Parts: sequence; structure tokens; C-alpha cells
Amino acid sequence: MLKKVYRNEIVEGMRFSAPVFFDDGENMLVSSGVSIKQRELKALDRWKVSYVLTAGRILSEGEVLADSPDAIEELEDLEDIGGDEEEGERTGSSRPSGRGEQGKEPSHATPATRTSSPSAVAEVAEESPSLDAFAYTSEQILKLPSVLGVDTLYKSYRELVSALHAIFSDIRNQEEIRTRGIDKIVTDLFSAIQAERSEMVGFILGGDIRDMDLAKSSINTAILSIIIGSHMDLPRHRLLQVATGALLHDVGMLRVPEAIVNKEGKLDDAETQTMRSHTFYGYKLIVNDLLYADEVGKAAAQHHERWDGTGYPGRLVGSAIDVGARIISVADAFEAMVSPKAWRNSMVGYQAMKNLLSDNSRRFDPDIIKAMIQSMGIYPIGSIVLMNNSVIARVVESHKEAPLRPVIRVLIDEFAKPYTNNEGELIDLIANRNLFIARAIDPSEYQKIE
Repeated sequence: MLKKVYRNEIVEGMRFSAPVFFDDGENMLVSSGVSIKQRELKALDRWKVSYVLTAGRILSEGEVLADSPDAIEELEDLEDIGGDEEEGERTGSSRPSGRGEQGKEPSHATPATRTSSPSAVAEVAEESPSLDAFAYTSEQILKLPSVLGVDTLYKSYRELVSALHAIFSDIRNQEEIRTRGIDKIVTDLFSAIQAERSEMVGFILGGDIRDMDLAKSSINTAILSIIIGSHMDLPRHRLLQVATGALLHDVGMLRVPEAIVNKEGKLDDAETQTMRSHTFYGYKLIVNDLLYADEVGKAAAQHHERWDGTGYPGRLVGSAIDVGARIISVADAFEAMVSPKAWRNSMVGYQAMKNLLSDNSRRFDPDIIKAMIQSMGIYPIGSIVLMNNSVIARVVESHKEAPLRPVIRVLIDEFAKPYTNNEGELIDLIANRNLFIARAIDPSEYQKIE
């Protein structure tokens, strides 16, 4: 249950055991276990936010946050997909234990690091390999190597964002819109994902588009929605509707006054109601103006509905919410968490996945959360991770039967040698049982060591 914590009680460095929200739970201030910094305090003061909401408690100094029992149980259920441990051993997909061949502990693993479960990672954060010995720029590690160079696929991704941005500009200016431009973006997205799924997902975490925010967010949400819907075996025509709905789910924001959209302070009741009306504007644009099917319009109308019935505008509950809208809601939430916002930095993909896992059927359909984890992994494609042997790597492929054992590409090896042109070794953590992920890292926190 969410409880209020008043602004005068919040001090710099305070941490909570659950995410902290403002705007009555609509927006996240900081995630669980993250220290509140001066910039968050200044933002609360600037927006005249008198209290925040959290289901957690204040963590004591030095206290390490473990994952919630519900999240761990859900994660273990996901790891068990495909049969019991005996069957998993035969297929090479058993739950990772951090052990080497024949069940022996690797000599470099500390007693606390002999598992790759998120809770164990949290518990041994202080004992995990350090990045301090490495010299590199955060840009080299944060961005995909292929993005730093001239990559044809990335240029295509940017062109899709630009094309959608142009369509949104026409809608904002109330010019005639031809839906074939939208349909072409959907077709091109399907083709790109089918050909280079891992790279397309990687652009969400590692891309470098600093403008066209609405179009970029919409393209990224569509990519994730297509992947989730495909994993759920939705028929082709339904996938097309979901993808189109994902592209247009926030199109109604173009009808909301920019003064409200860009307001830095907290919205008053009238402004909040105006902002929420973007779901109505979106549905009307999609169905009445663009003449798409009602199923596409429901993506705009229902993507703020919540599984427990506390959403808007209709307070729909559970399966009464259109399945496309449920998919888009999850994809949109993940995309929002890993994208920088005016009030906070972007969240690493691993933390975003943990937040989704700990939702406990409050906002999201649990089956769609499970499909998201199975298709993307606990460490999403594009994530930067620190291995138990001090290697820094990027996740390039996930295994639905073992979300904690993805395929990684080495960025910096154990001898501190960097690989900046995608030439680092590819390692499948299902096949290599001596290696496991110690923790996800946020490369933007690190600077080049002079």
C-alpha cells in the first residue's frame, strides 16, 4: 500500500525499499534503493510537490536492498520454463547456479557470488569486480559500437524516427495525413526486426537520438510491442494493429496545449484533466480522422488503464482492457524508464525489468510481463553488464528458457583491453557455465581515468 512521505521529511541520501512516486503515483521520482539527490529535491521544490508516495520503508545507511520475494519467485518460475532441472540439464537450459563444469565452484567466485540471481547480486554489490581499474570513455561503453560508426541499420532506424516525426508535425499543424506513410513505417519496422531483432532492441538502450522525443518513444514502443506480440503468437493482422497502435498511442498529446505538456511545475487539477484527455484525442484521430480500425484506436484510448482498475479514462479491469493496449502499456512503461526525463536520468534496463517484475498485478497484465521477460531477458539486449571475471560486456541476445543467461559480446576483457568495433568475443552463458553476470552497470556514471 502506498503511503505519503512529506517533503520536509525527505533529505539528500535517503533511500527507500520500493520506488518513490509523485503526482499521486503517476510518475516515478527514484527507483527502489536509489539515493535521493539534490536534483530530485530541487525538482520537488520547483514543482511545489508537498509529498511523495511509496510502498517501501526508509533504508538504513549501508543496508543492501534485495529483490522482493514476489519478484524472485516470478523470476524463478521463468527460469523453470521448459521442464524440471533434470530435463533442463539434458537440454542445457537449467537454472544457472554460477558453478563451473561438473558442479565445481569457480575459484574466483566469492561465497556470496555463487549465483546469478538478482537478490544475490544486490547482496554482494560491494564484493563485485570493480570498474576503477579500467580506462575508457563512458560514450564508448554506453553507445553501441556500431552506432558510433556508420551503420546502415542504425541509419534506417533514425530515418523511421524522422519519418514519424514528420507525420506528427503534419498532425500538429492539422494538415492532411495519408495513412500509407504510417503503414510503411510499420512494414519497415517488421522487416528490420525480423532481420536484425537484437540490433533493433539494442538501439532503444544504446541509440543516440537527442531530439524528436515523441517520435523516438513511439518507434521504440512499437519495436517492443511487436516483439512481445510475436512471442505471444498473435496472428499477423493483430500484430499489425498492435504495431500501428503503438506508433500512435500518444498521438493525442499533439492536441494538448504545449504549455501544459512542457510545464515544469506540478499540474493543477484542470491541467491534469486536460493532459489525460490525450487518450480521447488519440482515439478520435486514429479512428475518425485516420480511419483505422477500432482495435488500433483502443491503443490510444486504453493504454493508461491499469490491470487493477485504477487507471483512466474508463477504470477498466483486467481482461476488459484490450490486449493490444495491455501490450503497449508494458512496452511504453519500459521505454519510459530507460529514457532520460527532465526530472531524472534514464534507468538501466535491468532495473527497469526488475520494476516490471515487482508490479504484482497492479498496473500490468502479469502474463504480458512474463512474455516481456521471456522475449527480452532480465538483462535486456543492449544492457551493459559486469561479469564475475571482471569482463565488461554488452547483452546481444536473450534466452527465453534462461533469462539470466544471455549471449554477451565482450567490450573490455579481463586484461582491460577494449573492443570498440564489435570485434569482442561472443559468449553464450548457457554454454559457458563458469561465467555469470555479477551486476548490470550504468556506464554514464563512469568517466575516463586520466
